[in-house]
Amino acid sequence: MARVCDITGKRPRVGNNVSHANNKTKRKFYPNLQKKKFYIPEEDRWLTLKVSTSALRTINKNGISAVLKKARANGNVVI
Repeated sequence: MARVCDITGKRPRVGNNVSHANNKTKRKFYPNLQKKKFYIPEEDRWLTLKVSTSALRTINKNGISAVLKKARANGNVVI
């Protein structure tokens, strides 16, 4: 499964490991993803999402319904 946040669309980024001798080798920076179940009272169901921790903070601040509505408008949520 792809390591992509269902809410924000964050993906792995590519960068370099840089040694003390300034040698550069490719590496990946992965988003901090968590699998989390949310209850949506409007639809009366549970929804399991793979979300980044920054998206979790946004959900805690604004609520799951508002965040899902905005994410669907941006085309990020698959559900």
